[in-house]
Amino acid sequence: MSRQHGFSLIELLIVVAIILIIAAIAVPNLIRSRMAANEASAVSSLRTIGDANVLYFSFFGVGFAGELEQLGPPSGGCATVSPQCADLLDMAISGVNPNTDTPVKNGYRFRYETDEEDPTPAEPNGAYSVVAIPTAPGSSGVSTFCRDHTNIILKDTSGSQTNSEEDGCAEDWPVGGNIGPL
Repeated sequence: MSRQHGFSLIELLIVVAIILIIAAIAVPNLIRSRMAANEASAVSSLRTIGDANVLYFSFFGVGFAGELEQLGPPSGGCATVSPQCADLLDMAISGVNPNTDTPVKNGYRFRYETDEEDPTPAEPNGAYSVVAIPTAPGSSGVSTFCRDHTNIILKDTSGSQTNSEEDGCAEDWPVGGNIGPL
């Protein structure tokens, strides 16, 4: 009499059930970790944009940049470093490549506001604001963030606040408090 070796159907079903239970526990934690990483990246990008804007203000004498693209590297519009292409931000966050007014990085879209699109010494930009908004709320991130010329990053934990003004973050910020100055 020969004895067959292997697993029974019941044993295989038990193993599959255990794997599904482990996956059900791990996947939500993975999603929360990913959203937290995206939010940290958005705050870091806002700090980088603010630092680049301070350098722009110091170097060119026209106030803050008129568009995020002006903080980016030289591209088709200009061949050398100038107020139009300051080379203070990378291509992605400045919206140079791909060319967009609202660049996306790590699940967050960045919207930049200021008075003058092309500042001059006669008409400098004395203020700006930039808002980071999740591209897929609840999936890529929950909170929205705003930074302006005051160097304070404001956070809305509900993600409902997405507006800013040319002279800084809107007055109804912060809904969820601020995460402090640099």
